[in-house]
Amino acid sequence: MFARPSSAPARPDLVDVTDQSRHTQPGKTSAPTYAVRTDEPGEMEETERDRRSSTEAADRAAGARQQRRSVQTAGSSQAAVDVPTFAGLFRSIVDNVGQAVLGKEETIALCVTALIAGGHVLLEDNPGTGKTQLSRALAASIAVDCKRIQFTPDLLPSDLLGVTFYDQSQGRFSFRPGPVFASLVLADEINRASPKTQSALLEVMEEGQVTVDGRTYRLPRPFMVMATQNPIEQLGTYALPEAQMDRFLIRTSLGAPGHDASMRILQEADIRDRAGLVEPVVDAAQVEAMAACASKVFCDSSIMEYVIHIIEATRHSPAIRVGSSIRGGLALVRCARIRACAQGRDYVIPDDVKDLVDPILAHRLVLTAQSRLADMDEHQALAEALAKVPVPTGEQ
Repeated sequence: MFARPSSAPARPDLVDVTDQSRHTQPGKTSAPTYAVRTDEPGEMEETERDRRSSTEAADRAAGARQQRRSVQTAGSSQAAVDVPTFAGLFRSIVDNVGQAVLGKEETIALCVTALIAGGHVLLEDNPGTGKTQLSRALAASIAVDCKRIQFTPDLLPSDLLGVTFYDQSQGRFSFRPGPVFASLVLADEINRASPKTQSALLEVMEEGQVTVDGRTYRLPRPFMVMATQNPIEQLGTYALPEAQMDRFLIRTSLGAPGHDASMRILQEADIRDRAGLVEPVVDAAQVEAMAACASKVFCDSSIMEYVIHIIEATRHSPAIRVGSSIRGGLALVRCARIRACAQGRDYVIPDDVKDLVDPILAHRLVLTAQSRLADMDEHQALAEALAKVPVPTGEQ
């Protein structure tokens, strides 16, 4: 799922900017400088020399941080991950992020699941619930770069993707990458941007690349967009189109913290940046290894039939005008494998699918006008459709 792109693309218009050595300072908001390769050998050699010299200091800083990591993390970066190791690493990421976002273990687990699956997360919640802290803490836990984009009505696609400009000092055109060139991108209040700007994320979220002026640039791996929107205040917002909603793997929310978590937050009021205290527990290579491990988890044909029946039930429900696409079924299978692996199993059970149906499928549905008038939401319609689908028992 997280296969590394080739360092020498076969297509001349495909540019690889996935230099992970430039993502050694998690939580920083300054834009990294990416070298755009050209077809001229002399320029390629000069760019390579500049790249090596510019990353020496970053490599030394990364080495110091790497020495502080646990022996288990350092020893398993390049090794294959088995199911027990996967479960331990998954738990360590969730617990590590939980230092910054208190009392929200299930939501954190869903975000980690989306990260490993190579998908994106839509957080629908009120302001001040810790969405930014969650994204920064997750990026810090895997030692990758995190960028925050505040979406506004005047935001342009070039403000997200980047722009090609003429560099007078070099006497040539250069590409200046936008903030989407980060492993974890927080799209804050995504529904406040115009549809034109929102559509700029379609290629980014689906294919993990950016096309500007006829040239295609690959994004770092792993890559995930965490978008937020306020479900209460809709003044001056633009509803996300169904095509973009379908590209979010999971929709979830944080909600207000519980009483105990709130008390601890107030007792630690002097800590202004909880995410800044989070140290890495895994690296990008281990995330790829975890994805490879999850892809090998056994999923019986009866489980896949169960997923198909759920998808078909959403399409035939009288309360739903547009049911889930097959992309929703693929998301269910992939995330169910990760959930099984996180629980120490190398096989999927029906509960793995049932627990993920709502966060994966609810936002992909379009209800009928009658359902809206009856004050029914997607969660209720999905629950009714799911109740009509028989659960596989394993009996022949």
